[in-house]
Amino acid sequence: MRSKPVLEIWNKIVKESFFLKIKEPFFSNFYNKNISKHNNFSSSLSYILADKLSTSSISTAELKKIFENIYSKNMYLLHFAVKDIRAVFKRDPVVKNYLTPLLYLKGFHALESYRISHYLWKKKKYSFSLYLQSRISSVFSVDIHPAASIGSGIMIDHASGVVIGERVKIEDNVSILHSVTLGGTGKIKGKNRHPIIRKGVVIGAGAKILGHIEVGSGSKIGAGSVVLKNVPSHVTVAGIPAKILSTADDVNKYNNPKKCSSKCTEKFQYGSGI
Repeated sequence: MRSKPVLEIWNKIVKESFFLKIKEPFFSNFYNKNISKHNNFSSSLSYILADKLSTSSISTAELKKIFENIYSKNMYLLHFAVKDIRAVFKRDPVVKNYLTPLLYLKGFHALESYRISHYLWKKKKYSFSLYLQSRISSVFSVDIHPAASIGSGIMIDHASGVVIGERVKIEDNVSILHSVTLGGTGKIKGKNRHPIIRKGVVIGAGAKILGHIEVGSGSKIGAGSVVLKNVPSHVTVAGIPAKILSTADDVNKYNNPKKCSSKCTEKFQYGSGI
């Protein structure tokens, strides 16, 4: 279970919790229960997820044992979790340490729980996988089908109301805000009915991306937009239906005043981001 990236993040989290216990001694038991009493990142993460997903039918201890066993045989899941934590730390301005996603952010909890359900789905453990999907939806208000494919370095910010369909494919380093739907139009059945989200995409709050379409790498989807057609790489789209507001060339011109005309300035005056 030794891995440099995992050990590095775990050591930082343990150190952060140590100083927080000194600062807030009345909260020490919480840090002890979730971090200090665990020997490694796998044990801590397994406990945190199990504690949130357990029911009267399956206890925290039972779930923790199952999760730890999965992690012990699939180290890549821990690497994904580390990359997800680093993504949140880097992109979310309110997150000041690595401990915060692990302990408090339900988008991270939902994502790592999904990763276990996805592993189980691929192993044809459908009933347990669907149990986890149901608990993720109930506990975190995030509905991710276990068959969906999601890369690493993902941030699901705020998370409430996020829906990700069965055939969705999300590449690495994507950011998703609350109330986002990645689903079908209802007009097509079968495998090719859900969107493909390429690497580095940012999807604003409340956006709906529907159908078997592709959002190109590095693009931004404006809040509340409804996307029904393919989106090229490195553009910003917004609206109902979504239309291109700016391209990478526009941004380059905006960042270089000598190449930016008055029309360029006017275009950006009203905003083209999310």
